[in-house]
Amino acid sequence: KGQNRGERGRGRGGWQGGRQSVSEEMPKYITVSTFAQARAAEISAMLKAVAQKSSNSLVFQTLPRHMRRRAMSHNIKRLPRRLQEIARKEKKEQSKTKCRKARRRHINLVAEFNRRQRKNIWLETHIWHAKRFHMVKKWGYCLGDSPTEKSYRACYRAMTKHCLLQDLSYYCCLELTGRESELLKQLARICSVETGLTFEEACCLSGRFEGSLNLYRADRYPEDMLGPITFIWKPRDGSENRQLWIWMHPALKQDMLRELKTIFHCSEPEEIYIPEPITPSVQEEKQMDVALSLGKKRKKEDKEGEKAVPVKKIIGDGTRDPFQSYSWISQTTGIVISDRTMEILRYRLIGPLSHSVLTETLKAASLQTETADSETELNNWWVENCKDSEKVSLHQHQSAIFELLEGISSPSEMPPGTILGLTVGDPRVNLPKKKTKAMPDFEKYQDNDKVRQLYLEGVPVDCAHSFIWDRDICKNVTENKISEQDLNHMRAQLLVPGSHLDLGPCESKIPILLVQQPGKMAGEDRPGWGSGWDIYLPKGWGMAFWIPFIYRGVRVGGLQEALKHSEYQRTPHTPNDFPDCQAGMQFAKELETSLLEKFKRRPPAKRANYVKLGTLSPFICPWGQLTKNWEGRMKASGEFVHPSSPHSECCATEEHSFCDPKAEVVQEAGPETGEVEETMEITSSEGVVKTEDVTSTQDFVERDETMTTNDFIVLRSEKLLMQLSAWCYPTAGKDRRVRLISRLGQKEMTEDVFLPILMSYPRALVWVNLSLLRKGNPELHAMICIPTEDDLLHLSKDKLFCGPQEPKHRDIFKHKVQKLKEEKKKKGYTKALESDPLSVPDKETTEAHEDLILGLWSDILPDVTSHCSRTLLGYVTRGDFSLAAGCGEALGFVSLTGLLYMLHNQPADKKGLVLLRTPASLQYRFARLNIEV
Repeated sequence: KGQNRGERGRGRGGWQGGRQSVSEEMPKYITVSTFAQARAAEISAMLKAVAQKSSNSLVFQTLPRHMRRRAMSHNIKRLPRRLQEIARKEKKEQSKTKCRKARRRHINLVAEFNRRQRKNIWLETHIWHAKRFHMVKKWGYCLGDSPTEKSYRACYRAMTKHCLLQDLSYYCCLELTGRESELLKQLARICSVETGLTFEEACCLSGRFEGSLNLYRADRYPEDMLGPITFIWKPRDGSENRQLWIWMHPALKQDMLRELKTIFHCSEPEEIYIPEPITPSVQEEKQMDVALSLGKKRKKEDKEGEKAVPVKKIIGDGTRDPFQSYSWISQTTGIVISDRTMEILRYRLIGPLSHSVLTETLKAASLQTETADSETELNNWWVENCKDSEKVSLHQHQSAIFELLEGISSPSEMPPGTILGLTVGDPRVNLPKKKTKAMPDFEKYQDNDKVRQLYLEGVPVDCAHSFIWDRDICKNVTENKISEQDLNHMRAQLLVPGSHLDLGPCESKIPILLVQQPGKMAGEDRPGWGSGWDIYLPKGWGMAFWIPFIYRGVRVGGLQEALKHSEYQRTPHTPNDFPDCQAGMQFAKELETSLLEKFKRRPPAKRANYVKLGTLSPFICPWGQLTKNWEGRMKASGEFVHPSSPHSECCATEEHSFCDPKAEVVQEAGPETGEVEETMEITSSEGVVKTEDVTSTQDFVERDETMTTNDFIVLRSEKLLMQLSAWCYPTAGKDRRVRLISRLGQKEMTEDVFLPILMSYPRALVWVNLSLLRKGNPELHAMICIPTEDDLLHLSKDKLFCGPQEPKHRDIFKHKVQKLKEEKKKKGYTKALESDPLSVPDKETTEAHEDLILGLWSDILPDVTSHCSRTLLGYVTRGDFSLAAGCGEALGFVSLTGLLYMLHNQPADKKGLVLLRTPASLQYRFARLNIEV
């Protein structure tokens, strides 16, 4: 053992002890020039490495500890002379960071904020949110997601009993200007009367009410969904030209803008808009250079900062490039499309006491007939309007109606979408001394006939007028706003500290628009829940209104609170619950990516094996394949000859097969018929082959295609949804369903009625809400399944029956994953195989199986409806325990074909009963399915 002791720790080619021959290691001769060059290169590399600093420490930190002194860190002359030159170089190389006091100077702070807004635009309330909220970057903006404090239940209480405030200024506004007839003619092409109100609705066209609808590509309904919008018409002023505001989510803006430009033929930009803060002046650049220069203190005699134009905060649009046009005009029709995003701010107050918050915070502007200062244009527009007696009487009428709002107990008592225009004074003047909670005074308006009249008739048409429609007035109001500094200086000069500050004619007059939000309108429970008001403001006044609202005791919510608000209202949330539009599909892809990454980060032993649980797609809902498989099931059962066939006679001839569920199971399921054990054979390797043989007539959709293809639609026809809603009611309590059907004027569920629906919409999804009968908490992407006759029988016998269990499946990909691991291990240990030609096919197989992840279905998806023991009907897009209902509630989509099949075969007293199963569980739980219209 001791003979080769010299070999230890020696590298290859070094001296080795032992009996090895010298001739094998040492060359017989060397070339001097080549040898010298190699050594010279090594020496120079060594000298370079020695000269370079190997650490981030400064020169004085390299001294021995007994020689270090604190003064050396900032006084170079105290260092040894041999190190002073190096220290001087280091001093120049130091980062040009200024002290905190310099960094917090207004000019430097705003310049830094502008730099940080180049990628994601901030709202005007950003800094307030950033101190109190978790911030996320979405849709080109930096938005508050949820509060950092524990406020989940507090936000729900605020929505239910008091008031919740949200900043919706990131919503996009497109303004259309032109002849009313031309606007209505083209806008009728992108919406449908079947889905509800349109742009031509008389109450909305007058400008009295806000409307909401779903837009589609021109003449493509019910396909090619663009997304939901809300719209407001400017009240008529005698001219044939009208103004229309269309408000939409930022994820939908580009598609809608492209479609509007197409139908109105607006291709040429009217003008190019370049925001001033993006291109600072030469004076501002000099200021920036002075502020960022190192080692130069600001001179006291330098008065340049007072004369220079201050660096403004960027108030831009995160959905548009700053150098793109923001207005387009049609040469043929004269229609102008303008992008008003972030030009008009939008706040939302939710809750029954929104009226009290509004009336306490805002005060109607006082009349003014003389200008305060002839040099400035402050309130010039208001002085001119106050000289018109008609406009003065209108303002007084609006103010009287606004004060009457306090006498109405909840915003839901107002007509849905009511619009009230108003001009208010500066809300910063009315700030209370401390934070208070706004409460109503109902005794003041107890027997008031005007409140009763407002409750019955709503706001008159002329009171919907607001000066916020005028761009010049909005610009004037924004530019002539009194700064916080000046306002605080005026407060400091008050004789009685804390008393009311009266600005007189110098007080700003701000035009606003109040739009009522009706809250929950569909369904029988909690009518009007979540109602409130939207406040539209000119830009630049965001914080001036935000802080006074906070002082009235409102609670602030973010994106998560907005999601919960729509969840408790049981309405689709944009873009999460719109799988048939581009924004919805993009959201689903991003969500799948994030969930998959989160799944991969956990070790295999600490995460669910979805293959064994029978969950084919835990991170994304394959809507296209779901509807396609249900269409294939109906074809296999002989329901109709062709799904798009317009002849109802074909359906009538094949009625018997739809009525017989056993025939459908035999023809479609194949190896699934029988006991539960036989059902699970599908998951074995032999069973997959059998399933592929049985369902060979149905084209399998690959995993990537299920994410991108949009070969399905979402049913939004109000007439059909009302019919389906009535069919979902069970017969209970003195024939409730029969009475409901007769009251709504709907028909009973017969084959003559539902077969034409089935034929017209073979690949349609229906928006449903589900309430769990007993315990359980539905989760994202939970499966909605059809219960069997045995499940319903067991439930009727045992009222405490929670639900059946899914038998555990077999993981057919486990051996492939293990084989892949072994190949990777061999590849890591044996480098010689890389150059071996025999290893090329093995390498190709490894690349082919790179997407294999233990616990996930890594192959082409089989028939998703028949993969488990219970037939799949749809998926849950949002689910949680509902504080409003006191039980688990879920929202999602089901296949229209599957829903009709289930309702036709269910007994009368069990209509609408389904099973819910979360992706990471084998337990099914009973739930009640409802369609609220």
